[in-house]
Amino acid sequence: MNTSTTLSSENGTRINLRDVVKTYETGAGDVTVLTDVSLKVREGELVGIVGPSGSGKSTLLNMITGIDRPTAGEVFVGGQAVHGLSENQLARWRGRNVGVIFQFFQLLPTLTIVENVMLPMDFCNMYPRRQRKQRAMDLLNQVNIADQADKLPSTLSGGQQQRAAIARALANDPPVVVADEPTGNLDRATANEVFGLFQQLVENGKTIMIVTHDRSLADRMDRVLHLHDGQIARDQENGNGSGGR
Repeated sequence: MNTSTTLSSENGTRINLRDVVKTYETGAGDVTVLTDVSLKVREGELVGIVGPSGSGKSTLLNMITGIDRPTAGEVFVGGQAVHGLSENQLARWRGRNVGVIFQFFQLLPTLTIVENVMLPMDFCNMYPRRQRKQRAMDLLNQVNIADQADKLPSTLSGGQQQRAAIARALANDPPVVVADEPTGNLDRATANEVFGLFQQLVENGKTIMIVTHDRSLADRMDRVLHLHDGQIARDQENGNGSGGR
């Protein structure tokens, strides 16, 4: 590991973006979605990302997870220079280090809930094979849907499917979890329950970043990044205080 990579994880910093630019080529010309974004997120911090549609929220998450690459700039997560990894290295790194939660769950419809949770462990060869199902069951118990383990996703409610998606994101015990509108399709009571799960994870040391349009949820986070036209227009500290403070 080189010196710059090591420095990025010092002083409790888990995520470090340096002058990140993301430009997409389109038929109508180049479109810049992120412009010179620099950001540090501490270990055990719960960070919300808000802003109008097209402001770069999802693209920012994609930079952190390595789902997309910056056009310019550097992305470090846990000391790893994510922008320098090959596609094969990225897939393996992401599977072990970042849990991703989507708005529409993205559970595989032909697998049972417990099989969906086991999938990241199988892909990354994490944990002895004989222990994977028990770990998956423990995670489903943690999100209170262990009784749904042998059902297919289509038979579960939206809230139950999102809980299953959270369990799957935690399968390999990643230090970072990112979520893109994870409560967008849930009613208020279920959204509050899911948000409570995120708060518990932060208390246990996870670093979590959540894109949301729900300002009431954003106000309950430690910190909120307000994006506008591909830049961080405001970095708001809410003073809620998580384990990383």
